[in-house]
Amino acid sequence: MVKKESGWNLDNSYAKLPNSFYTNTNPTPVRSPKLIILNYPLATSLGFNIEELQSDDGVAMLAGNKIPEGAAPIAQAYAGHQFGNFTMLGDGRAVLLGEQITPEGKMFDIQLKGSGRTRYSRGGDGRAALGPMLREYIISEAMHALRIPTTQSLAVVTTGEAVIRETELPGAILTRVAASHLRVGTFEYVAQWGTVEDLRILADYAIERHYPSIEADESRYLALLDAVIKRQAELIAKWMLVGFIHGVMNTDNMTISGETIDYGPCAFMDTYDPATVFSSIDIQGRYSYGNQPYIGAWNLSRFAETLLPLLDENQEMAIEKAQEKISNFSTLYHSHWLSGMRSKLGIFNEDKEDESLINDLLDIMKKQHADYTNTFRALTFDSQDGCVSQEFTQWKEKWQARLERQPETSDLAKKLMKNNNPSVIPRNHRVEEALEAAVERSDFSVMERLLAILSNPYEHSAEQAEYSVVPASTTPYRTYCGT
Repeated sequence: MVKKESGWNLDNSYAKLPNSFYTNTNPTPVRSPKLIILNYPLATSLGFNIEELQSDDGVAMLAGNKIPEGAAPIAQAYAGHQFGNFTMLGDGRAVLLGEQITPEGKMFDIQLKGSGRTRYSRGGDGRAALGPMLREYIISEAMHALRIPTTQSLAVVTTGEAVIRETELPGAILTRVAASHLRVGTFEYVAQWGTVEDLRILADYAIERHYPSIEADESRYLALLDAVIKRQAELIAKWMLVGFIHGVMNTDNMTISGETIDYGPCAFMDTYDPATVFSSIDIQGRYSYGNQPYIGAWNLSRFAETLLPLLDENQEMAIEKAQEKISNFSTLYHSHWLSGMRSKLGIFNEDKEDESLINDLLDIMKKQHADYTNTFRALTFDSQDGCVSQEFTQWKEKWQARLERQPETSDLAKKLMKNNNPSVIPRNHRVEEALEAAVERSDFSVMERLLAILSNPYEHSAEQAEYSVVPASTTPYRTYCGT
């Protein structure tokens, strides 16, 4: 056991739910764990002793070789619609150690990803390669800095063992921190293979953990559906506003908490095009950039279906109630997106012509193959790095006229834009550059510098400028799940 001096303060609330929801599973020890990166700010906020986490005992815990005091390791069961097809899933290469109670009394899941086989491995080896684990660390930290709700990464350790994918790769384990790992797929699993009472227990647990304000509501399960819809509408709007493409929006990758989870084939869009797809397995473009709001609504419809037995004894009434809530998603999403786009353009108030102004800009960007992030950055600083055409010049005149119709000064408009248009995102070539240096040469300095640059994307510093450059390339970028 690792002593509590290291800062571990674990609860095991999920392990107290019906045992059909999970399987007791210890991580599989590894040969020679080595700490590659530790998230100091996150570790501190969680109440950990950083020095102890970096000790031999601490690293052994992060690798799954030792179990921290108070842990009750489990692999969670869940199901999911993967590319529209329903299947039984579960933590095939992850173990939940428990829920860390922070010094402020908040609760966060601590999960070891890549920690060995479980009951749900489905023939897999339960391990993870270093590259995909570092990708998750980089992207999740970038998302956090962009003020987007997300799981975070506490640490990455190498295992001293190889994993076999297309080639032999160095193995690694990532420590993931989440508000919880409750997913739409968790509810799908219980709805399919559990009882109505099991479903009620799970819903009550989700409410207590994430939405305690609705516990006393007579229609709390309908309120739960409503609350999850609202959080996901806001979350996906935030993705869209920074050009993020999740890549694998299966229902098992949609959280009840409203956090982004699973950074497999994700990437940020360079050239603006709603049809952009990076994932090597998304042949039909189901999870393309522009399709994300629609898939969000589709996934939430699957969530609503699981709750029907709790919404009303009369199934027709239950369906009617659920449909009414689901129908609100598009309006909620659009409202968040439109508000965010106004902020990106320095607009404080509302005008009926704003939407057409925004869509005209996006149409021009698409036609001119303009970089999404850099176009808004150029508008923020009135530079020539964005679109260049007569059509764009005419659009800028309309935009300037719109800004003049609001009472706020141009300085305030620019300040609003600087706070909503990042100067840097995790550019695909920069991420690949960092991963190649780490995996091929054990050089982690490239990643460390990238993380430092991404840590304050709204700083707009001179140092960040070189990280906003997009190299010319005729080769389509592809991302992979890393499983």
